[in-house]
Amino acid sequence: MNQCFKSGLAAVALSAFSLAEAGTAAFSNAFNPALSVILQGSVNSYSRDPDAYALPGFQLGGEAGPVPEGFTLDESEITASANVDHLFYAETTIGLHEDEDGTEVEIEQAFVQPLQLPVGLGGRFGRFYSGVGYLNRFHSHAWDFHDEPLVYRAFLGAQYRDDGVRLSWTAPSDLYVMLGGETLAGNRFPAGQSQSVTGEVQTLFAKIGGDVGMSHAWQAGISGLFADARDREGGGHGHGDADGAASAFSGDSDLLIAEVLWKWAPDGNPRQRNLILQGEYFYREERGDVMFAEAGNEALLDYDGEQQGWYAQVVYQFMPYWRAGVRYDWLESDNRLRISDPGGFTDPDEVLEESGFSDADGNPERWSLMLDWTPSEFSRVRAQYNRDESLPGVTDNQWSLQYIMSLGSHGAHEF
Repeated sequence: MNQCFKSGLAAVALSAFSLAEAGTAAFSNAFNPALSVILQGSVNSYSRDPDAYALPGFQLGGEAGPVPEGFTLDESEITASANVDHLFYAETTIGLHEDEDGTEVEIEQAFVQPLQLPVGLGGRFGRFYSGVGYLNRFHSHAWDFHDEPLVYRAFLGAQYRDDGVRLSWTAPSDLYVMLGGETLAGNRFPAGQSQSVTGEVQTLFAKIGGDVGMSHAWQAGISGLFADARDREGGGHGHGDADGAASAFSGDSDLLIAEVLWKWAPDGNPRQRNLILQGEYFYREERGDVMFAEAGNEALLDYDGEQQGWYAQVVYQFMPYWRAGVRYDWLESDNRLRISDPGGFTDPDEVLEESGFSDADGNPERWSLMLDWTPSEFSRVRAQYNRDESLPGVTDNQWSLQYIMSLGSHGAHEF
């Protein structure tokens, strides 16, 4: 290992993806599970009704959309992890979060990792966050902003996790090189409802990174998610419409993601000052059928779509404990829709518009500003403002004040 990787900054870089696969067990107790609790909540204000939120040209599913207005429990977590024995490490996370029906409790992750695979191989099986993209594998409390970028909201339903198997390989070199792939059930957005025991989602990813001198570290990657979507559900034009409008997509969905990350800290010491530049680009092609239902009527649409989007953000710690950040999001869709069966509907233009796939309303975009205070590694308070222009000619001014509190054992985050 070269001298650069021994710097303080590179010590963070070494916790990148492959070492999380092989070395997460270093933070656990071999006899008793390591327990951690993340308490995360916020108070939120919007100038538009969040129940009418929409991204024109994109079906909203999963957990996409703004968090509820007012005081809310965002996504608190309880995690237990340990070495099962000398061969396996296991971890489970129970999440609690708010939705339109109240507080929901679910198993976010429950996976096992082999500890002694040869020649740089790593693995994981069970339920886990997919390795596609950069931000997807991080729990929300590790994000630099209160909410996910619009590309994650539009393409992955906020975050993609599923049941399946992962295999990865890390090259034995000074330059960080990792290749991996997953076979996943396809039970969650952007897939839908799996009808196969072998999995209807396949992913591939490749990442590369290293240090530049003592003060800089970088990582870049490319990944793909290929889904055979079955009845992928989402709200209509206003996700979660009160009138019950909903659409279901069945067909092929192929997503490509490119990512880049650059970190700077003087002489490899990020405690006083540091800077993080981060961006991702998404491109997706979809083809299949859309079933649109509203008020007891059902229409069938032929759908052939191309969508793309990106975000770029910079986060700067300008003094100990204090950081500021700015982020820009942009989306574009080119969807071709044709009504093959109007069902009981008499207005075809209304069907196309309410389906959630019509891109006649332009390109969504958003600016975000944040300021956070982190008095210790266990607590953070963040204020954020979004100028959301997802709908043409409409500006939604979104304000949030968030808290994140960590209790118990909690390992270092990945690079």
